[in-house]
Formats: sequence, C-alpha cells, structure tokens
Amino acid sequence: MAPWHTVDGGDPSVGTLRKMRWGPKTIRDGVLERSFHVESSDRDVPGLLWSPLEATGPRPLVLVGHGASGSKRESYVLALGTELARRRGFAVAAIDGPVHGDRRSDGGSVPGLVLLEFSQLWAGDPDMTDRMLADWTATLDALQDLDEVGPGPVGFWGLSMGTILGLPFVAADPRIEVAVLGLMGLTGPSRERIALDAPRVRCPVLFFLQWDDELFDRPSAAALFGLLGATDKRLHAHPGRHGQVPDEAFVASAAFLARYLAGGVG
Repeated sequence: MAPWHTVDGGDPSVGTLRKMRWGPKTIRDGVLERSFHVESSDRDVPGLLWSPLEATGPRPLVLVGHGASGSKRESYVLALGTELARRRGFAVAAIDGPVHGDRRSDGGSVPGLVLLEFSQLWAGDPDMTDRMLADWTATLDALQDLDEVGPGPVGFWGLSMGTILGLPFVAADPRIEVAVLGLMGLTGPSRERIALDAPRVRCPVLFFLQWDDELFDRPSAAALFGLLGATDKRLHAHPGRHGQVPDEAFVASAAFLARYLAGGVG
C-alpha cells in the first residue's frame, strides 16, 4: 500500500494536510473508477471514486452510502456511480460503512456475519454515528481538494443503513444541497438521534418507502419523513419488501439529484 500523502501530491508543509492514498484504477463503462483511502482520526476509510474521463473541476459530487451487509462495491452503488459520472458528468464517491467491506479483514465475504456485527454495533456503541459522520466529512474534505472535483455542489444518496448513518451527516454538513434517503423509519437503537437530526435536514429530499418493508414499517417510515425539516421533500412508495427497490427508484434518484446539481457541471 502506498504511503499517505497530501491530496494534491505537494509538500506536506504547505497547502492542504488532508491525507489520501490511491489504489488501483480502471475504466468501467467509459468512466474512470479509482479506489482510495482517507485518513479520519485513527481510522482508515476505504472508498471508490467515479469521474468522467479527463475531467477537470469544479463539478458536482454525489456521496453514496450503501446498505447493511453490503459494501461500496454493491451492484446498485456501481451502477449509480457510473450512471451519474457518464451521463451527468458528476463525480461520485462511496465509502464502506463500519464493519463493512474493506474495513474488515475478510472483506465482508460472509454477509450474515457482517449484518450481525453491524446490528451489535448499532445497539451497543452510541459513538458509531459520530464516527461515521467524521469519516464522511473527512472524505468530502479530501475529495473537494482534488482538481477534478473542486468545491462544487454536493449531493448525498443512501438508503437503509445509508440513511441510518447518512441522515446525521446530511443534517450536519451545509455543503449537502440535495439528498436521497429512505428505507428507514423512526425506530431502532439510534431513533432518538435520528429524531433530533431529521428536522435539521433542510435540503431537498427524495424519500423512498417500500410498502411491505419487513424491517421498517410504514408508520415508522412516515414518521421519519414527517420530521424532515426540508420544505421541498417528496415521498415515493413502491410495493415490495425491504430489498425489492425497483429500477425506477434509481432512475428517479438520478433525475432528482441532477435537478439540483446539474448547474454545477464544469
């Protein structure tokens, strides 16, 4: 693994001191995909960045949070990243959640174990949300220092665990100008934190609900949607269980994000 360095590759004594290191890069569906690691306090935060080929900033950046037992390489994350980079000209980044993906020695190869450990962490560690908020902030800071991203507008997309850990970040960071959230209700170990943070979410929000969700029922999801402080918020409900989000939801996500971010394409 390459040593830590400043994101601009310059002298660490000048300019930014935010630390990143880069891993392999590839071309996926006409989009440049690069793995990276960001230093956040004492944590190594693994992520992926998708950007148009030969991109120069500033340009919109969309941050993507995956669901529980998944990773930054989930098929829907890869599809969303490449779609927004190729068709919209955005930069898109995803990081692994706590005890997920490359934060684990096994890479998350046993999804049932990952889900169990996350459930235990959610129930037993009241600092988990704040650590993930710090990791998202460190990631956003570092990415905005890149020439191909820059200080352009920022959106957030995250369902299920992506909302559990992403909604507090959206509430806390004024750089987030639009968000796609959902598959989550006002329930679970961090419900009091979510209830406090939801009214602070002021940016436009598209919120998804699965009508037959076995994990977060309709009343709890509706209660969370009602608490969101955004004056521009839309609720989209689809039939099916928690994991049966239809393709049209992802199409609507991309369109919603682009509506608020597309004016910032460089």
